[in-house]
This record gives sequence, structure tokens and C-alpha cells, in this order.
Amino acid sequence: MKTSNRRNLALLSVVAVMLASLLLFLYLKSSSNQTTTYAESRDLIGRIKQLNAQWETEILKARVAISHNYDPLVAPLTEMTNLWERFETMESTHGRTESPTWRASHDAYLTAIQEKTRLVEQFKSHNAVLRNSLAFLPTAEDDIHEQLARLVDEDQLQLHNIATDTYDLLLSSLEFAQVTSDDKAADILLGLNKLGVNKLRLPEPFHSPIDILSNHISLILREQPMVNRLLENIEDVPVAERLDDITNLLNTDQQRTDVIDQRYHFYMLLFSVLLVLLLVYLAIHLMRSFTVINRVNKALQTANNDLELRVEERTRELRDTQSELLDTARQAGMAEIATNVLHNVGNVLNSVNISADLVTRKLRASKAQGLGKAMQLINEHPGDLGTFLTEDAKGKLLPGYLNQLVDAIALEQQGMTDELAQLTKSVDHIKDIVATQQSYAGANSLMEPLHISELLEDALRMNSGALTRHHVTVVKEYSDVPRVMGDKHRLLLILINLISNAKYAMSDLSNRPRQMTLGVKIVEDKTLQVSVKDDGEGIAEENMTRIFAHGFTTRKEGHGFGLHSCALAAIEMNGHLTAHSDGPGKGALFTLQIPLKTVPEEA
Repeated sequence: MKTSNRRNLALLSVVAVMLASLLLFLYLKSSSNQTTTYAESRDLIGRIKQLNAQWETEILKARVAISHNYDPLVAPLTEMTNLWERFETMESTHGRTESPTWRASHDAYLTAIQEKTRLVEQFKSHNAVLRNSLAFLPTAEDDIHEQLARLVDEDQLQLHNIATDTYDLLLSSLEFAQVTSDDKAADILLGLNKLGVNKLRLPEPFHSPIDILSNHISLILREQPMVNRLLENIEDVPVAERLDDITNLLNTDQQRTDVIDQRYHFYMLLFSVLLVLLLVYLAIHLMRSFTVINRVNKALQTANNDLELRVEERTRELRDTQSELLDTARQAGMAEIATNVLHNVGNVLNSVNISADLVTRKLRASKAQGLGKAMQLINEHPGDLGTFLTEDAKGKLLPGYLNQLVDAIALEQQGMTDELAQLTKSVDHIKDIVATQQSYAGANSLMEPLHISELLEDALRMNSGALTRHHVTVVKEYSDVPRVMGDKHRLLLILINLISNAKYAMSDLSNRPRQMTLGVKIVEDKTLQVSVKDDGEGIAEENMTRIFAHGFTTRKEGHGFGLHSCALAAIEMNGHLTAHSDGPGKGALFTLQIPLKTVPEEA
């Protein structure tokens, strides 16, 4: 019964949410500001039409020379362009430009305005030339009359006829500029012919003013028809008609939108009634549920009391289990420390074995055996030793051989002394490893002055035999680092492990030299940085996050203790150990950084 009630309540809740979502959707659709945008769009189109009419008026003013300034021909077009950009932004915001009909009407207007702009530019060019020539006609005529007035010795009747012909030609040109017709053009051509004949009758000073007047009249005769034709073409460009088309589309689209809004309002009313009925039903159901909830709460209180008793009992059991886990964890920690000790001691034992082996081989091949042979020769001549040493061929060589033998034995002794010293260092380091590992249990580290480069050389000597067997070339990039305070044996532990790991990482290289790079430098005057770089097998990206984890290793014979103990030792020195690799086959770089604590040289 309860399950059925919960299912019904959940179903009603889903229905209520769906109805509320539909109401919200219908409200958003019906409360759109489409009507306002249509009014704004029509207003923009109306202002563009007004500017277009103003533009045509300014063109006519320029045609009849009311205004010689062409700026009014540019200003309306600029404002029309700005208004059109605003209009297109509004249209694209409401998605109307995606309609092919809207796109066609917009393109038609842009084509018309581009054509009109082109024709106006041509009109401005030709009309400027035409207005200039018309304005210059009176001046050209005055120049000719001034020259005629200076001729007192000529036939006055002829001069009067020439002046009359010139004046008639000027009037014909001005009339042609106002009323362009073929008859007026014929009169101008006739006047130009008369002016050419009169030019031949007049002296040389008259020729230049007559030529200037003739050129200007010829230009008027050519440019005036072209200007008139451009004006007709400008009037024929259907900019206003394209704007009317856009206005009609706006009206049609608004009517369609109004119908859709009315439909959404009806749907919203219907869904509102359904939602109200559903909410009333849910309210009644909720009031009935209060009684059930109170009854259930009492049952839960009783169950809660029982549960608290059970929790207390379980808590006591968990405390006992926790005590056992602490003992187990302590034993595991002791086992990890023992494992690290064995691993680090094993690394140093490799150096001990190498040193012991070198001393053994030197003893076996010692030049001291030659001393016995020399004494045997001397013992064979007890009575004639002087004669033997001075006259016998072997006896003569014996003193030189003994001298060489002394030098060789001294050199062997020095070599074995060095190896025994290295062996002693390794044994001491084994003892210190045990003491160092005790620091993980709370012992303080021993800080002492040391040269980090010398420490690196000690680590290299402890790995020298293995590096030689694996044909590893060591490149040293040591910066000038002063003496620092540090934990010698922790640092040596880390360096031995890093050098040994780098050697193993390059054990399978066969296509390029095996090179290891050791670096020492000071970073930002406060951090000592030691790096070990190899050109070996590299580290896969998925292993970078667990390279220092206890027990993780990629070598078949490895145990995963070395890098883990190195990371712990770095942390104990308030530093950190990091690894970087560009991927498998691209080598690896291990970097140790610890706080820098320098020691004054006089100390």
C-alpha cells in the first residue's frame, strides 16, 4: 500500500513539474518583445526612407547649383548605412535573416543602394566639371569683350557682330544647361563654328580667350546630357520600393506572430487550470500524509533507541579491532625499515665486493713474487756473489730488476691501500645506513660540513666497477658550490641509489652510447639541487605517479625499495626528490632539492 502511494505521489510530482515547465515555456513564448521589435524595425526603415528622399533632394540642389558643397551628398548615405546596420543586427538577433524571403529583400535593398551610390559618385564627378565650366562662361566672355574694346582701328560693325555672336553663344550654352535639347545643341554647334570663323578675323591676342571659351562650351555640350542621364538613372534606382517591400514583410510577419501569441496565451490558460487542480489535489494528499508521518516518526524513535544500543556495542568491538590494527601497523613499519636497510646495505655491498675482488686480484698478480726469484739467484752464488753481480749476464741485470721491483711493489701497496680505504668507507657506510634508518623511528639526523662534489665522487667510486662493466660514460656538470651542512649518509644513500638505477636503466642500450650526467648547482640562492640524468629506457607516463611507491619496480630482479627509501630520506632532510621523463626510450632525470645551509670557509 505504501509503495503504491509513493509511486502515485512521484507520478503526480512528475506531472506537476511537466505542467510548470510547459507554463514557463508558454509564458516565455507569449511574453516575447516581438511587437516592440517590429515597431523599432519599421521606424528604422522609415528613417532610412526619409534620408533617401533627403539624399535625392541634395542631388537636385547640386544639379541646379544651389549648393556647391558635396558633403550633403555623403552625410545621408553615412547615416543610412548606420541605420541599416542597426536594422540588420535586430533582424539577425530574432533570426529573421535566416528566411530566404527576408534574405532576398535585404540583398535587393543592398544591391539598389550600391547601384545608387555608384551613380551618385559618377554624378558628382561630371556635375563638378559641368558647374565649373558654366561658372567660367561669363569670365571668358568678359575677357573677349575686353580685348574687343581695345581695337579702335578695326571695323566697328564687324566687332559688334563678333560680340553679338559671342553673347548669343553664351546664352545658348546657359539655356542648354537648363533645357537640354537637340535644337539647343545644334545652336551651340553653329555658334561654335561662327566663333571659329571670327577667331580667324581677329588678331593673335584674341585666339587664347576664344579657345578657352570654345573648350568650356564644348565641355558643357558633352557633360550636360551625361549629367541629365545620370540623374534619370538615379531616380530609376528602386531604393524606396525595396524599403517598402521590407516594410510589407515586417507587417506580414508581425500578423503571423500575433496569431501565434494568441494561441500560446490560450494554451497557457489551459495548462494553468490543470496545474491549479493538480496542486489542490496534492495539498489534500499532503494533509492526509501528515498523520502517517507522525505515526512513522514514533516508530522511528523506538527503532533509533534500539540502534543506539547496538552502536555502542559495535563501538566497543571497533576499539578492540583498532588496537590490534595498531600493533599490526607497527610491525609492518618495522618490516619496511628492515627491508630498506637490507636494500641499501646491498647497494654498498656491491662496492665492498668490487674492492675486495680488486685487492684479491692484485695480491694474486703481485710483483712481490719476483722478489723470491731474485733471492733464489742470489742464494745460488753464496761464494762468488760479487763476481756474479759484476760479470754474469743475469747478475748484471739483477740490481736494476730489484729497483724496478721495489717501485712496482710500492705502487701495488698504494693501490691496495686506496682500495682498502674505499673498502673501509663502504663498511663505515653500511654501519651508518643502519643508524640512518633509525631516524625514521625518531632519531635526529647528524648534520656535518661537506663538499657535495666529493660526496658524488664517493658515490661514483662505490659504483665504479658496475659503471665500467656496463661501459657507462659519466659527464660531470658541477657548479661552484661551497661547503654545506648536510646529512652525509642520507645524501650518500640517495646518490648511490640514483647512480645505480641510472646504470640499470641503460643496461639494454645498444644503438647509442651509454651516458650519465651528474649535475650540482644552487637554485635561487636558497636550494641545493643535485641531478642524475640517464639516456636509458625512460619512464612511462602511467608510472610517473607511483615511481616512488614502496614495492614498485619495473626491473624483474628489483624490489622497489631503493627509490622509496630515497624519497623518505629527502623528506627527512626537509627536501624532495622528483622524477621526469619524456616517455619510454627517452631517458629520465631525477632531481634532489634540499635547503641550502652553507658553511663559512674559515670554519
